[in-house]
Amino acid sequence: MKRHLHKMLLPLLVLLVGCTVTTREVAPNEKVIYDAGYHFSDEKMIVADMVKSLLSKPPLVRSTDRPVLIVYGIANRTSEHISTSAITDDIRQALLESGRVRIVNETQRKNIERETSYQYGGSVAADTRIRKARQVGAKYMLTGTLRSIKKDQPRQFRLKKKTLMYYSLNLELTDIQTGLIEWADSVDVIRESSSPFIGW
Repeated sequence: MKRHLHKMLLPLLVLLVGCTVTTREVAPNEKVIYDAGYHFSDEKMIVADMVKSLLSKPPLVRSTDRPVLIVYGIANRTSEHISTSAITDDIRQALLESGRVRIVNETQRKNIERETSYQYGGSVAADTRIRKARQVGAKYMLTGTLRSIKKDQPRQFRLKKKTLMYYSLNLELTDIQTGLIEWADSVDVIRESSSPFIGW
């Protein structure tokens, strides 16, 4: 009887151990990949590559006066919900840390207008109010697009199903006065994953 009880309890014990939840600390630069999809480590890599390209090529490589940029949103043309605002935030931060450019705070324009209106509304001492029409105009506009293509392995007899994911981030730097694209580059992430037909 005890022997049969052990045989019955062993699979249950294995199942319970397999269902336990574990956590661990992950370093920001550690590459953790669970599937073929887009990951936070991809963002770090593509931002570093694009900022390096932007700062090392014309027109910014020749600039000596810290030109003013405005960073607009990156259009998400993938089938996934990817926060492209996180990409633009990281690009903006990396560019500022380089000390090579100045960046207009486009996301706070409404708040700036509200604060300016308040200062001129009669509650703020005249000698401490900001001066109107003193904001700096941007010379260049940085925009981009994130695209993806998914390819599944054709149907055939096999034990595993393979999926290929292709991501491409394209950025453009446009001279606002002339409308000319002065710099453009792209970075790609290609990843293949395989999963068994049977399993979770």
